[in-house]
Amino acid sequence: MRKLIFGLICMLSTSLSAQDAMKDTTYWTIGGTSSFTFNQVTLTNWSAGGKNSLAGTALFNTHFNYKKDKVNWDNLIDLGYGLTKQGTDNAFKSEDKIYVVSKYGYSAGKHWFYSGLLDFKTQFDNGFSDPPANTKKVSEFMAPGYLNLSLGMDYKPSDNFSLYISPLTSKMTIVLDDSLSSVGAYGVEDDKNLRAEYGASVKLTAKKANVIKNVDVATRLDLFSNLANKPQNVDVNWEVVFNAKVNDYLSAIASFNLIYDDDISYTDSDGVDQGPQVQFKQLFGFGLSYKFGK
Repeated sequence: MRKLIFGLICMLSTSLSAQDAMKDTTYWTIGGTSSFTFNQVTLTNWSAGGKNSLAGTALFNTHFNYKKDKVNWDNLIDLGYGLTKQGTDNAFKSEDKIYVVSKYGYSAGKHWFYSGLLDFKTQFDNGFSDPPANTKKVSEFMAPGYLNLSLGMDYKPSDNFSLYISPLTSKMTIVLDDSLSSVGAYGVEDDKNLRAEYGASVKLTAKKANVIKNVDVATRLDLFSNLANKPQNVDVNWEVVFNAKVNDYLSAIASFNLIYDDDISYTDSDGVDQGPQVQFKQLFGFGLSYKFGK
């Protein structure tokens, strides 16, 4: 399964890179980045101690945007998967995401667009609260999955900045694994696979090339408030990514992701429910990369 995931990411990267040469440059802008970082430590008769270790992370991000007359249609696919293995322990994932966004806008004048947005998130593989033992499963594909549908206004003065404000947002939390849904994981009711919430949302995206020489930065901030139930408890998902180019095929990446969701409880390695917590993830890697399109 894990080898298949790595293969799918690599195949998708190759396929869309090839399509870049065939795109209609009149109305479509297609581009993105793919990267693979790999780390290995091998110890033989090492008197200071330690374990052999192996780690790899594959990342793929692409956009394909359409612009003609008053129509503006932006699409994004962001994929990532990483594994770490130490000695004879079980491998465990260090990165796992599927993120898809499609936003359609019609010009309202002066950088404003009447817009509708679809936002989908989930992960590829099983996640455990007690790696490397991997006995206490807390997630898998579509457990959870998040689907947001919304209508609103988008302020977009350039292709590098967007502020989308929606007073009409539907957030659906999907937990298809019965062992998780039976205990009400991710805010669904016990033995239910779906939770629907209705409220308001804000999505901010921004990027800047060469913020310092050969370093690009991109950020994405998602906010959601359930207006019918504890509207003051705003869901937050904020990500910042730095890409530093060494040459055409080598780069370094640093990403930071902060999440808070009042409906998600953190379970520690002992299986104890700690309630909602601020979640933080940092990823740093150096390896092969390829940037295509615009």
